[in-house]
Amino acid sequence: MARILLHGSTQGFSLYSRAATGFLSPFLCRTHKLNPADDELYQRTTVSIMKKEANRVMIYSYSDKGFNISGNQVMGPCAVLPPTILQWNVGSYTEITEESVSLFHMVVPRIEILVLGTGARLERINPSVLALLKRKGIAVEVQDTPNACATFNLLCNDRRVAAAGLIPPPIITALKLTEE
Repeated sequence: MARILLHGSTQGFSLYSRAATGFLSPFLCRTHKLNPADDELYQRTTVSIMKKEANRVMIYSYSDKGFNISGNQVMGPCAVLPPTILQWNVGSYTEITEESVSLFHMVVPRIEILVLGTGARLERINPSVLALLKRKGIAVEVQDTPNACATFNLLCNDRRVAAAGLIPPPIITALKLTEE
C-alpha cells in the first residue's frame, strides 16, 4: 500500500491494489483524508538538489557523416545548445536562413555567441541572417566546420553561453593517400 501526501497539505491520497480489497481499513477508502497522525509509519519524501552543475558539451570529432559530441554520435548537420544536441535541417550554408536560425534566438538563457560551421571552407552567410542575430543581441562567428568545432569547445571551456550550428564537411580528397 502506498500513500502520497501533498507537501504543505493535510489532504492526501491512498493508493491500493485489488489484492488488498479483503483488508478493510479507512485508509483504503478514497474519501478518507490522511493526516500524519493517522499512520505512525507515514514518512514524508523530499528531493534535494545537492549541487547544480552545468552540463558541459564537447565536440570530440567530426567526419563527413556527422559529429561525436560528448560521446553521442550525431549524424548530419546539428544545432548544439548546451546541454542539448538537435538535428538541424540544413543541407548547406545556403540553407542557413532567418527561419533556420530562429531556434538559436528563442532559447532561454539567451545565447551570447553563435558559432556557425559552414562545411569544408568558410562561406558567406546571408547578411539578413547576420542582421537578425545582431538585433537579437547574439554575436556570430562564421568559420569552416573544423575551426568552428575548436572555437565552440574553447568558448564552452571558458564557460561562455555559446551555441553552434554545424554542417559536416564533405570528404576531402586532396589528402588522399596514393600507393607508391
